[in-house]
Amino acid sequence: MDTNFFIYIAPISAILALLYGGFLASWIMKQDPGNEKMKSIANHIQEGASAYLNRQYKTITLIGIPIAILIALFIDKITSLGFVIGAIFSAAAGYIGMNVSVRANSRTAQAASKGLQEALEVAFKGGAVTGLFVVGLGLLGVSGFYILISSMGVEGTQPMVGLAFGASLICLFARIGGGIYTKAADVGGDLVGKVVAGIPEDDPRNPAVIADNVGDNVGDCAGMAADLFETYVVTATASMLIGYLTFPNLVEGLAIPLAIGAVAIIASIIGTFFVKLGSSNNIMGALYKSLAVSGIAGTIGFYFISKLLYKSEMLEKGINSSMSLFLCSLIGIIVTALMVIITEYYTSTAFKPVREVSKQSEMGAATNIISGLAVGLKSTGYPIVVIVLAILSAYSLGNLYGVAIAAMSMLSMAGIIVALDSYGPITDNAGGIAEMSQLPPNIRKTTDALDAVGNTTKAVTKGYAIGSAALAALVLFADYGHKFISNNIPILNLSVDSPYVLVGIFVGGVVPFIFGAYCMESVGKAAYSIIEEVKNQFATKKILEGIDKPDYGKCVDIVTKAALKEMIIPSLLPVIVPMIVGLGVGLFNPKIAAEMLGGVLIGSIVTGLLLAIQMSTGGGTWDNAKKYIEEGHHGGKGSDAHKAAVVGDTVGDPFKDTAGPAFNPVIKVINIVALLIAPIIASWISIAH
Repeated sequence: MDTNFFIYIAPISAILALLYGGFLASWIMKQDPGNEKMKSIANHIQEGASAYLNRQYKTITLIGIPIAILIALFIDKITSLGFVIGAIFSAAAGYIGMNVSVRANSRTAQAASKGLQEALEVAFKGGAVTGLFVVGLGLLGVSGFYILISSMGVEGTQPMVGLAFGASLICLFARIGGGIYTKAADVGGDLVGKVVAGIPEDDPRNPAVIADNVGDNVGDCAGMAADLFETYVVTATASMLIGYLTFPNLVEGLAIPLAIGAVAIIASIIGTFFVKLGSSNNIMGALYKSLAVSGIAGTIGFYFISKLLYKSEMLEKGINSSMSLFLCSLIGIIVTALMVIITEYYTSTAFKPVREVSKQSEMGAATNIISGLAVGLKSTGYPIVVIVLAILSAYSLGNLYGVAIAAMSMLSMAGIIVALDSYGPITDNAGGIAEMSQLPPNIRKTTDALDAVGNTTKAVTKGYAIGSAALAALVLFADYGHKFISNNIPILNLSVDSPYVLVGIFVGGVVPFIFGAYCMESVGKAAYSIIEEVKNQFATKKILEGIDKPDYGKCVDIVTKAALKEMIIPSLLPVIVPMIVGLGVGLFNPKIAAEMLGGVLIGSIVTGLLLAIQMSTGGGTWDNAKKYIEEGHHGGKGSDAHKAAVVGDTVGDPFKDTAGPAFNPVIKVINIVALLIAPIIASWISIAH
């Protein structure tokens, strides 16, 4: 079979994902949105989410246009075109998915009146739209752009770095802006509502309640969609870069990552048909069933891809057989499963870590926070062991190309994983709409059951994103080293006995810490504004007595402005630092600059990965520790333990939804900027010699 068939089948498979996603969106819109009050609340959420994303993307466009021009002037126009395509597709993935999610929420609440299975079906299919658009647009962007540059006679895959940069930069802004928005509204609303006023979560008397529900969508839906779209595009691009460098005369090296993506889309579509509750009504089991079916179907497809595309010439590069290729892809699937299991262990109410934090809450907020921090720190151990073993195993089977295949295999599951993640904000909003619409208790009980699982699926997705980011970053780093090879001889020393590399490691290592600090401060500042506004409305209006109506729009406007203002500096940090090190130092000594920049990449990958795991998992633990108490344990709602857990949850909110997941694009943006400027530094080294 002609290898080019597998390159051209990729965009066809991608279009199939978009068509099926469109079909599911149409099905959701045909479902009953509920009574007039439910529709009114849902419209408020839709308007707030759209208003925020429109303003966010306008802000990003003002920054993106000058960057595209600079890339065209100092690198080339094709790379600049790739940047623009990556940015547009990344924005579209989040925007389309979010627009479906904010319409699936009231329909899920209404479906809950029929039963748990009906509500689960609406919520999952709403999330599946986002997942299918993420992988569909991701694979279409990568394969389509490669076909375009090939038809233009461009040799190699270097312009595709621009595509990855566009996706990464948009993701960074979306992650930070959406994260600040969602957690400022959540923290501010919770502290005043639950702790000061003593009213329940999602109480319609809380002026911040609509902003909180909007935040769930712009942060957990649009933000995560942009995150995994970016990781998907970066991983596919990096895999193709390594494929071209490893097998410059074999088109199979480029075709295999695309074929894996194409097969996985079919597997993800198959998986969406298996979300069915059994006799035990186990919601998590029903969702995991779809994940398992997708994984099994994908694995079968990867076996045949390995058989069809393996060539004897690959033996020279250390890939002994088609089975070696297949095992590399299998490693990616195994890592996905293990990251899901580990994250669920640390964040689910069914296991010891969450229950221990809940118990510690009986002694007050201090012990809750101490135990939550301890769980977050410990949670870094098992994921690192899994990632290390995966890297070593894949490398032993297929060198760096084997690691790239494992990373692409892992990311191939993104469609079904994002579906599980986007399910979370849909069920969260559904519960809020049920509460605000004063629907019968049995409906709220159903939405609460769905929402409790949604907290775990959101945490699981973050764990998955972190693991895949680690493998993708390693592949990008390896490609950086290839930029400094002349006549098959490395001209770059990245050994830690070089003081320049060591200095770079320290510089790169501190960037995630400073970035995280900016994110946390931003949430604190924006939350303070919300607290002041909610307190002011409570003091000047008879809202708590039910006489006056709260001004929801004021809170939405405050948090929108705060998020857009606060996202700029942390978003530009991972772009500016590698440019200062690479180009600034390079003007004086390009070889030293190349070594220092290599150190920056190493340092940022290590600390960024560890902080991402610690903050994302720790935040999820605090969240579900509060939920566990609210189920009636340790005194239940209103108890001293509950008040302590609410404080811990507000600390964990910016951990898990702002700073933690934003480290993923930070790591990759630093690496991609380094890849973009590496040819410039390499040319300076050549001129110097």
